[in-house]
Amino acid sequence: MKFVDEVTISVAAGNGGRGAVSFRREKYIPKGGPDGGDGGDGGSVFLVADSGLNTLVDFRHKRRFRAEHGEGGAGRNKTGRSGRDLTIRVPVGTRVSDGDTDEPIGELLLHGERLLVARGGFHGIGNARYKSSTNRAPRQYTPGSQGDQRSLALELILLADVGLLGVPNAGKSSFIRKVSAARPKVADYPFTTLHPNLGVVSGGGDRSFVIADVPGLVEGAADGAGLGVHFLKHLSRTRLLLHLVDIAPSSGLPSPEAAVRMVTTELERFGRDLLRKERWLVLNKIDLMSDAALASKQRALVEALQWEGRVFAISAVTGRGVESLIEALFHYLDSLEADRSGVGEGQAPGVLSP
Repeated sequence: MKFVDEVTISVAAGNGGRGAVSFRREKYIPKGGPDGGDGGDGGSVFLVADSGLNTLVDFRHKRRFRAEHGEGGAGRNKTGRSGRDLTIRVPVGTRVSDGDTDEPIGELLLHGERLLVARGGFHGIGNARYKSSTNRAPRQYTPGSQGDQRSLALELILLADVGLLGVPNAGKSSFIRKVSAARPKVADYPFTTLHPNLGVVSGGGDRSFVIADVPGLVEGAADGAGLGVHFLKHLSRTRLLLHLVDIAPSSGLPSPEAAVRMVTTELERFGRDLLRKERWLVLNKIDLMSDAALASKQRALVEALQWEGRVFAISAVTGRGVESLIEALFHYLDSLEADRSGVGEGQAPGVLSP
Protein backbone atom coordinates (compact mmCIF):
# COMPACT_ATOMS: atom_id res chain seq x y z
CA MET A 1 0.00 0.00 0.00
CA LYS A 2 1.32 3.43 -0.94
CA PHE A 3 2.26 5.67 1.96
CA VAL A 4 0.22 8.88 1.88
CA ASP A 5 1.38 11.54 4.30
CA GLU A 6 -0.23 14.75 3.01
CA VAL A 7 -3.68 15.49 1.66
CA THR A 8 -6.08 18.40 1.32
CA ILE A 9 -9.78 17.92 2.02
CA SER A 10 -12.86 20.14 2.10
CA VAL A 11 -15.26 20.08 5.03
CA ALA A 12 -18.61 21.81 5.43
CA ALA A 13 -20.67 21.97 8.59
CA GLY A 14 -24.46 21.90 8.38
CA ASN A 15 -26.54 25.07 8.18
CA GLY A 16 -28.93 25.95 10.95
CA GLY A 17 -32.59 25.25 10.21
CA ARG A 18 -34.87 28.23 9.63
CA GLY A 19 -37.34 29.35 12.23
CA ALA A 20 -41.06 28.89 11.45
CA VAL A 21 -43.76 31.53 11.03
CA SER A 22 -47.00 29.99 12.22
CA PHE A 23 -50.16 30.97 14.09
CA ARG A 24 -52.28 28.73 16.24
CA ARG A 25 -55.39 27.64 14.41
CA GLU A 26 -57.87 25.72 16.56
CA LYS A 27 -61.62 25.61 16.73
CA TYR A 28 -63.13 28.01 19.25
CA ILE A 29 -59.74 29.76 19.67
CA PRO A 30 -59.94 32.71 17.25
CA LYS A 31 -56.81 34.41 18.53
CA GLY A 32 -54.40 31.59 19.11
CA GLY A 33 -51.29 33.67 18.63
CA PRO A 34 -47.90 32.83 17.12
CA ASP A 35 -46.57 29.29 17.57
CA GLY A 36 -43.67 29.01 15.08
CA GLY A 37 -40.84 26.91 16.53
CA ASP A 38 -37.10 27.33 16.23
CA GLY A 39 -35.01 25.44 13.72
CA GLY A 40 -32.33 22.89 14.60
CA ASP A 41 -28.60 23.54 14.82
CA GLY A 42 -26.42 22.40 11.96
CA GLY A 43 -24.09 19.46 12.50
CA SER A 44 -20.41 20.15 13.18
CA VAL A 45 -17.39 18.36 11.69
CA PHE A 46 -14.82 16.71 13.97
CA LEU A 47 -11.56 14.89 13.30
CA VAL A 48 -10.82 11.99 15.65
CA ALA A 49 -7.49 10.17 16.00
CA ASP A 50 -7.60 6.43 15.37
CA SER A 51 -4.57 4.25 16.18
CA GLY A 52 -5.86 1.68 13.69
CA LEU A 53 -4.91 3.96 10.78
CA ASN A 54 -1.33 4.63 9.71
CA THR A 55 -1.70 6.61 6.45
CA LEU A 56 -4.03 9.16 4.88
CA VAL A 57 -4.71 6.88 1.92
CA ASP A 58 -8.46 6.81 2.69
CA PHE A 59 -8.68 10.42 1.52
CA ARG A 60 -7.19 9.71 -1.90
CA HIS A 61 -10.61 9.27 -3.49
CA LYS A 62 -13.03 11.02 -1.14
CA ARG A 63 -12.02 14.55 -0.22
CA ARG A 64 -15.33 16.36 0.39
CA PHE A 65 -17.24 15.95 3.62
CA ARG A 66 -20.46 17.59 4.80
CA ALA A 67 -22.39 17.36 8.04
CA GLU A 68 -26.19 17.39 8.16
CA HIS A 69 -28.23 20.58 8.01
CA GLY A 70 -30.59 21.39 10.85
CA GLU A 71 -34.28 20.98 10.06
CA GLY A 72 -36.65 23.94 10.04
CA GLY A 73 -39.06 24.63 12.88
CA ALA A 74 -42.80 24.03 12.59
CA GLY A 75 -46.09 25.16 14.03
CA ARG A 76 -47.27 24.25 17.51
CA ASN A 77 -43.87 25.39 18.78
CA LYS A 78 -42.13 22.37 17.29
CA THR A 79 -38.35 22.67 17.18
CA GLY A 80 -36.56 21.30 14.15
CA ARG A 81 -34.17 18.38 14.57
CA SER A 82 -30.51 19.31 14.80
CA GLY A 83 -28.18 17.93 12.15
CA ARG A 84 -25.94 15.06 13.15
CA ASP A 85 -22.25 15.81 13.68
CA LEU A 86 -19.80 14.27 11.23
CA THR A 87 -16.75 12.48 12.60
CA ILE A 88 -13.79 11.84 10.29
CA ARG A 89 -11.17 9.32 11.39
CA VAL A 90 -7.50 10.20 10.87
CA PRO A 91 -4.26 8.52 11.99
CA VAL A 92 -2.68 9.36 15.32
CA GLY A 93 -0.04 12.01 14.65
CA THR A 94 -2.05 14.08 12.17
CA ARG A 95 -1.31 17.79 12.03
CA VAL A 96 -4.16 19.99 10.76
CA SER A 97 -3.87 23.44 9.22
CA ASP A 98 -6.03 25.72 7.10
CA GLY A 99 -5.62 24.78 3.46
CA ASP A 100 -5.88 28.39 2.27
CA THR A 101 -3.91 30.33 4.89
CA ASP A 102 -1.61 27.60 6.32
CA GLU A 103 -2.73 28.71 9.79
CA PRO A 104 -2.23 25.84 12.30
CA ILE A 105 -5.49 24.42 13.64
CA GLY A 106 -4.33 21.59 15.86
CA GLU A 107 -2.69 18.19 16.21
CA LEU A 108 -4.14 14.79 17.07
CA LEU A 109 -1.53 12.87 19.04
CA LEU A 110 -3.54 10.45 21.18
CA HIS A 111 -6.02 7.72 20.25
CA GLY A 112 -9.57 9.04 20.55
CA GLU A 113 -8.54 12.70 20.64
CA ARG A 114 -11.10 14.94 18.87
CA LEU A 115 -10.65 18.24 17.08
CA LEU A 116 -13.48 20.55 15.97
CA VAL A 117 -12.67 21.77 12.45
CA ALA A 118 -16.03 23.18 11.26
CA ARG A 119 -18.78 24.43 13.54
CA GLY A 120 -22.41 23.93 12.59
CA GLY A 121 -24.68 26.89 11.95
CA PHE A 122 -26.89 28.30 14.73
CA HIS A 123 -30.59 27.53 14.53
CA GLY A 124 -33.11 30.04 13.23
CA ILE A 125 -35.64 31.67 15.57
CA GLY A 126 -39.35 31.08 15.09
CA ASN A 127 -41.95 33.85 15.34
CA ALA A 128 -43.24 32.58 18.71
CA ARG A 129 -40.04 33.96 20.25
CA TYR A 130 -40.86 37.47 19.00
CA LYS A 131 -44.23 37.72 20.74
CA SER A 132 -44.52 40.63 23.15
CA SER A 133 -47.13 42.90 24.67
CA THR A 134 -46.72 45.30 21.78
CA ASN A 135 -46.24 42.72 19.04
CA ARG A 136 -49.10 40.26 19.34
CA ALA A 137 -48.85 38.78 15.86
CA PRO A 138 -45.14 38.82 14.90
CA ARG A 139 -44.06 37.60 11.51
CA GLN A 140 -40.37 37.91 12.16
CA TYR A 141 -38.09 34.90 12.02
CA THR A 142 -34.43 34.14 11.29
CA PRO A 143 -33.29 31.66 8.65
CA GLY A 144 -30.44 30.09 10.64
CA SER A 145 -26.75 30.80 10.10
CA GLN A 146 -24.45 29.10 7.65
CA GLY A 147 -22.15 26.34 8.85
CA ASP A 148 -18.37 26.74 8.52
CA GLN A 149 -16.81 25.67 5.24
CA ARG A 150 -13.07 25.36 4.89
CA SER A 151 -10.21 23.59 3.23
CA LEU A 152 -8.01 21.50 5.52
CA ALA A 153 -4.43 20.43 4.94
CA LEU A 154 -3.76 17.15 6.76
CA GLU A 155 -0.15 16.22 7.38
CA LEU A 156 0.89 12.94 9.00
CA ILE A 157 3.81 13.28 11.38
CA LEU A 158 5.34 9.88 12.05
CA LEU A 159 5.68 9.23 15.75
CA ALA A 160 9.01 7.39 15.98
CA ASP A 161 11.59 7.17 18.75
CA VAL A 162 14.60 7.05 16.42
CA GLY A 163 14.99 8.59 12.97
CA LEU A 164 17.53 7.67 10.28
CA LEU A 165 19.38 10.35 8.31
CA GLY A 166 21.88 10.15 5.50
CA VAL A 167 22.60 10.65 1.83
CA PRO A 168 21.26 8.14 -0.72
CA ASN A 169 23.03 4.77 -0.57
CA ALA A 170 24.21 5.24 3.02
CA GLY A 171 22.60 1.93 3.99
CA LYS A 172 19.59 3.16 5.96
CA SER A 173 17.20 0.65 4.38
CA SER A 174 19.63 -2.21 5.00
CA PHE A 175 19.92 -1.14 8.62
CA ILE A 176 16.18 -0.99 9.27
CA ARG A 177 15.79 -4.41 7.62
CA LYS A 178 18.48 -5.79 9.89
CA VAL A 179 17.03 -4.55 13.18
CA SER A 180 13.28 -4.83 12.52
CA ALA A 181 10.65 -6.67 10.51
CA ALA A 182 10.32 -3.77 8.04
CA ARG A 183 11.22 -4.74 4.49
CA PRO A 184 12.03 -1.62 2.46
CA LYS A 185 13.57 -2.02 -0.98
CA VAL A 186 17.34 -2.47 -1.00
CA ALA A 187 19.50 -2.20 -4.13
CA ASP A 188 23.00 -1.13 -5.20
CA TYR A 189 21.79 2.19 -6.59
CA PRO A 190 20.63 5.38 -4.84
CA PHE A 191 17.03 6.51 -4.22
CA THR A 192 15.61 3.04 -3.59
CA THR A 193 13.62 4.53 -0.69
CA LEU A 194 10.77 6.64 -2.08
CA HIS A 195 8.60 6.94 1.03
CA PRO A 196 9.11 6.65 4.80
CA ASN A 197 9.41 3.22 6.39
CA LEU A 198 8.64 2.38 10.01
CA GLY A 199 10.08 -0.55 11.90
CA VAL A 200 9.70 -1.82 15.46
CA VAL A 201 12.92 -2.88 17.16
CA SER A 202 12.33 -5.47 19.85
CA GLY A 203 14.70 -5.97 22.75
CA GLY A 204 12.95 -8.89 24.38
CA GLY A 205 10.13 -8.77 26.89
CA ASP A 206 8.28 -5.48 26.74
CA ARG A 207 11.26 -3.50 25.44
CA SER A 208 10.82 -2.02 21.99
CA PHE A 209 11.09 1.24 20.10
CA VAL A 210 10.02 2.55 16.70
CA ILE A 211 12.55 3.56 14.08
CA ALA A 212 11.80 5.65 10.96
CA ASP A 213 13.70 5.66 7.68
CA VAL A 214 13.15 8.54 5.25
CA PRO A 215 14.46 8.99 1.67
CA GLY A 216 18.08 10.11 1.43
CA LEU A 217 18.99 13.79 1.34
CA VAL A 218 20.78 15.50 -1.53
CA GLU A 219 22.37 18.91 -1.76
CA GLY A 220 19.71 21.61 -2.07
CA ALA A 221 17.10 19.51 -0.27
CA ALA A 222 15.98 22.48 1.80
CA ASP A 223 15.07 24.19 -1.49
CA GLY A 224 13.03 21.19 -2.63
CA ALA A 225 15.64 19.08 -4.43
CA GLY A 226 15.27 15.33 -4.14
CA LEU A 227 12.75 13.45 -2.02
CA GLY A 228 14.04 13.54 1.54
CA VAL A 229 13.04 17.13 2.29
CA HIS A 230 9.37 16.18 1.94
CA PHE A 231 9.75 13.78 4.83
CA LEU A 232 12.20 15.55 7.14
CA LYS A 233 9.23 16.97 9.00
CA HIS A 234 8.45 13.44 10.16
CA LEU A 235 11.66 13.44 12.15
CA SER A 236 10.66 16.52 14.15
CA ARG A 237 8.99 14.29 16.76
CA THR A 238 11.76 11.72 17.08
CA ARG A 239 13.80 11.65 20.25
CA LEU A 240 17.11 10.71 18.63
CA LEU A 241 18.62 10.86 15.14
CA LEU A 242 21.03 8.29 13.72
CA HIS A 243 23.17 9.83 10.98
CA LEU A 244 24.32 6.93 8.79
CA VAL A 245 27.45 7.45 6.70
CA ASP A 246 29.01 5.19 4.09
CA ILE A 247 32.56 4.91 5.43
CA ALA A 248 33.79 3.27 2.20
CA PRO A 249 31.89 5.03 -0.61
CA SER A 250 32.17 3.87 -4.20
CA SER A 251 33.71 6.03 -6.89
CA GLY A 252 31.52 9.03 -7.69
CA LEU A 253 29.85 9.17 -4.29
CA PRO A 254 30.67 11.91 -1.74
CA SER A 255 33.34 11.28 0.87
CA PRO A 256 32.17 10.58 4.44
CA GLU A 257 33.12 14.10 5.54
CA ALA A 258 31.34 15.74 2.59
CA ALA A 259 28.25 13.60 3.14
CA VAL A 260 28.00 14.55 6.82
CA ARG A 261 28.55 18.25 6.15
CA MET A 262 25.95 18.30 3.37
CA VAL A 263 23.26 16.68 5.52
CA THR A 264 24.11 18.95 8.45
CA THR A 265 23.78 22.01 6.21
CA GLU A 266 20.38 20.87 4.93
CA LEU A 267 19.16 20.21 8.48
CA GLU A 268 20.19 23.71 9.49
CA ARG A 269 18.46 25.27 6.50
CA PHE A 270 15.31 23.19 6.94
CA GLY A 271 14.84 24.39 10.53
CA ARG A 272 12.26 22.93 12.93
CA ASP A 273 15.12 22.51 15.44
CA LEU A 274 16.24 19.26 13.81
CA LEU A 275 19.88 20.28 14.13
CA ARG A 276 19.49 20.63 17.91
CA LYS A 277 18.28 17.08 18.36
CA GLU A 278 20.55 14.44 19.81
CA ARG A 279 22.36 12.95 16.80
CA TRP A 280 24.70 9.97 16.73
CA LEU A 281 27.15 9.31 13.91
CA VAL A 282 26.93 5.74 12.58
CA LEU A 283 29.70 4.64 10.22
CA ASN A 284 28.25 1.92 8.00
CA LYS A 285 29.77 -0.69 5.65
CA ILE A 286 32.78 -1.40 7.85
CA ASP A 287 32.89 -4.90 6.35
CA LEU A 288 34.56 -3.35 3.29
CA MET A 289 37.78 -2.37 5.09
CA SER A 290 40.29 -3.65 7.62
CA ASP A 291 40.14 -2.77 11.30
CA ALA A 292 43.28 -0.64 11.01
CA ALA A 293 41.89 1.32 8.05
CA LEU A 294 38.60 1.78 9.88
CA ALA A 295 40.28 3.13 13.01
CA SER A 296 42.31 5.58 10.94
CA LYS A 297 39.31 6.78 8.91
CA GLN A 298 37.11 7.13 11.98
CA ARG A 299 39.71 9.16 13.85
CA ALA A 300 40.30 11.45 10.86
CA LEU A 301 36.57 11.95 10.28
CA VAL A 302 35.81 12.82 13.90
CA GLU A 303 38.69 15.31 13.97
CA ALA A 304 37.71 16.91 10.65
CA LEU A 305 34.08 17.32 11.72
CA GLN A 306 34.93 18.19 15.33
CA TRP A 307 32.19 15.72 16.19
CA GLU A 308 31.23 15.82 19.85
CA GLY A 309 28.42 13.27 19.83
CA ARG A 310 28.59 9.50 20.04
CA VAL A 311 30.11 7.50 17.19
CA PHE A 312 29.38 3.88 16.22
CA ALA A 313 30.80 1.65 13.53
CA ILE A 314 28.58 -1.06 12.04
CA SER A 315 27.90 -3.25 9.06
CA ALA A 316 24.20 -3.38 8.29
CA VAL A 317 24.87 -6.37 6.00
CA THR A 318 26.87 -8.63 8.31
CA GLY A 319 25.44 -7.28 11.58
CA ARG A 320 28.80 -6.40 13.05
CA GLY A 321 28.44 -3.68 15.69
CA VAL A 322 24.65 -3.55 15.28
CA GLU A 323 23.86 -5.24 18.59
CA SER A 324 26.01 -2.75 20.52
CA LEU A 325 24.27 0.16 18.79
CA ILE A 326 20.80 -1.21 19.53
CA GLU A 327 21.66 -1.75 23.19
CA ALA A 328 22.96 1.83 23.41
CA LEU A 329 19.70 3.06 21.87
CA PHE A 330 17.65 1.15 24.45
CA HIS A 331 19.83 2.57 27.22
CA TYR A 332 19.43 6.13 25.93
CA LEU A 333 15.65 5.89 25.48
CA ASP A 334 15.28 4.28 28.91
CA SER A 335 17.24 7.15 30.43
CA LEU A 336 14.87 9.66 28.80
CA GLU A 337 11.88 7.81 30.25
CA ALA A 338 13.55 7.77 33.67
CA ASP A 339 14.16 11.52 33.48
CA ARG A 340 10.53 12.14 32.53
CA SER A 341 9.32 10.08 35.48
CA GLY A 342 11.68 11.80 37.92
CA VAL A 343 14.14 8.91 38.28
CA GLY A 344 17.83 9.66 38.18
CA GLU A 345 17.52 13.34 39.06
CA GLY A 346 21.27 13.72 39.38
CA GLN A 347 21.82 12.81 35.74
CA ALA A 348 21.61 15.42 33.01
CA PRO A 349 18.86 14.81 30.43
CA GLY A 350 20.02 12.90 27.39
CA VAL A 351 23.37 11.87 28.92
CA LEU A 352 24.24 8.23 29.36
CA SER A 353 25.80 6.99 32.54
CA PRO A 354 29.27 5.55 32.00
